[in-house]
Amino acid sequence: MAKPDGNSVLRQLPFVVGGLAGILLLVNRLLAPQLTASQARSDVLGVIVSAVLILTGLLWQQVQPRSPDVVDLIGEERFELAPMLPDEVRTELAWASHLLLTNTVTRSLVVFYQGKVLLRRGILGINSEVKPGQILKRVLDTQKPVYLVDLKIYPGRIEFDYLPENTQGVICQPIGDQGALILGANAPRSYTKQDENWIEGIADKLANTLSRYFEGISSIES
Repeated sequence: MAKPDGNSVLRQLPFVVGGLAGILLLVNRLLAPQLTASQARSDVLGVIVSAVLILTGLLWQQVQPRSPDVVDLIGEERFELAPMLPDEVRTELAWASHLLLTNTVTRSLVVFYQGKVLLRRGILGINSEVKPGQILKRVLDTQKPVYLVDLKIYPGRIEFDYLPENTQGVICQPIGDQGALILGANAPRSYTKQDENWIEGIADKLANTLSRYFEGISSIES
């Protein structure tokens, strides 16, 4: 359920006060037995003040940012790590996911690397398997991030069935050329440019750690 905008009353206050003042001025003019010069000057000043308040209220309605519609994601809060990972990699993934969940609007997070799910954390959906759809495949192929600002308007949202069903926004951030960091938010249009830069930096750090680990495994097997 969307939470109410706590600033809506404040944005409407100048408009309401200006309108009320204008009505009171009109009533006072109609009830006055005769108009004096001083009363006329006061009325003019009152009309100007009322107009300024109404104009201020209208401008606030346009320029004041509205809080995004935050919802309670459907799912259970969990923290899952792939069991085959060494302690160094597990610690790195735990650290990175904690930073993203506590310093951005991210509420659900998945690390997908070399076709495997290495980490799931936050509010998670029922499905634990990641099957790359067109959006995730494009991120893996191009190594360029994709930000779906309002997930419900995208037909391709069905591929993110491993996130909560009412996830509002999604970022797919490449992890090198082998994987992706998939983040879900509980409000549309809620990631800022600073958040995106932060996510990119953490993904680059993970790419370095994971590439060293998996390259080490490949050299041992060969």
